[in-house]
Amino acid sequence: MIPTIGSVTVARLAAEAGGSVADAYARYPDKRDWEGKEPDWEREMARAAKMRVTIVTELDDAYPPLLKEIASPPLALYVTGDPAVLSKAGVALVGTRAATAYGRETAERLAAGLAQRGWAVFSGLAAGIDAAAHRGALVGGGATAGILGGALDCFFPNENRKLAREMVEKGGCVASEFPFGRRPDAQTFPQRNRIVSGISHGVVAVECPLRSGTLITCSRAVEQGRSVMAVPGRVDWKVAAGCNHLIREGARLVTCVEDIVEELTPLGVKCEVKGERGKVKGEVKGEGGKVKGEGGRSSFTFHHSPFTIEESLVMRAIPEGGATVDAIVREAKLPIEKVNSLLVGLRLKGRVRFLPGNRVMAAQA
Repeated sequence: MIPTIGSVTVARLAAEAGGSVADAYARYPDKRDWEGKEPDWEREMARAAKMRVTIVTELDDAYPPLLKEIASPPLALYVTGDPAVLSKAGVALVGTRAATAYGRETAERLAAGLAQRGWAVFSGLAAGIDAAAHRGALVGGGATAGILGGALDCFFPNENRKLAREMVEKGGCVASEFPFGRRPDAQTFPQRNRIVSGISHGVVAVECPLRSGTLITCSRAVEQGRSVMAVPGRVDWKVAAGCNHLIREGARLVTCVEDIVEELTPLGVKCEVKGERGKVKGEVKGEGGKVKGEGGRSSFTFHHSPFTIEESLVMRAIPEGGATVDAIVREAKLPIEKVNSLLVGLRLKGRVRFLPGNRVMAAQA
């Protein structure tokens, strides 16, 4: 509820307070919310209960595990509907608000195909491509989650309220990291985009121009180690220039749902396949990572390494008795700014502990 601090700052303040977030909050001098008042958390909780909104933090099992991996995970998520959807294996379909009929049809077709194969579909509940993706997931009988660029009680755009209600009624959810009363603006939408990519295994840009929030989402996806894909468009369409640019820069070209599934089920990744007419369990086998098995609709459970490549370099640089940050920087051969950022993220995951004297030690498993 305090706009001047985020998860990275909270982690640093907590480390300085011996690991206690409560003590860090007690010491923080500038306790003012968006309206310049001291945050009334009891009122916020009561309002959430009245609106049937679940507030999820990293201390809760319902907090999406993939979201914990990003550099600055939201301190809390306000969720209406089923929060478990945010933790499902899912794909983000994103694109321009000013979509063409072709773009909307493509987004709906891809989302429906993903839903039929057991994937959750994530997007930002905006007009255009986002709304088409959510509708497609509903048509495919799957779960879909929308991440808002403002508070749940400041829903935008109004034209998608009915769609949001249908998503919740059919087992999906709508979520936001912003406290009640926070209206969407130019600052909140880019913040929202990092969550859309952060909860996803991959991001598909369906249709977007070169200057687009979609490219921000894809940029965040790259930083987060997610797969980035794009649907090609006509070379003389400005509305498709962003997607064509992504493909030129190395994004996976997508023409059908099988392209997405193939990208996200690489050789050797284990998964569980549950069918509506019986159950089948197996592993991804064969070139292209195609799942073999029968039984109807499939849902995938991915088993990831707990660390990114850069996090692994940092963890390997920490000896059993701990080390100074400078020593870790030398051993990991990464810039000090990067190491500090990674250490804060690892602290939030409970993988390292900060010690006096600017020392860091690996936490007990």
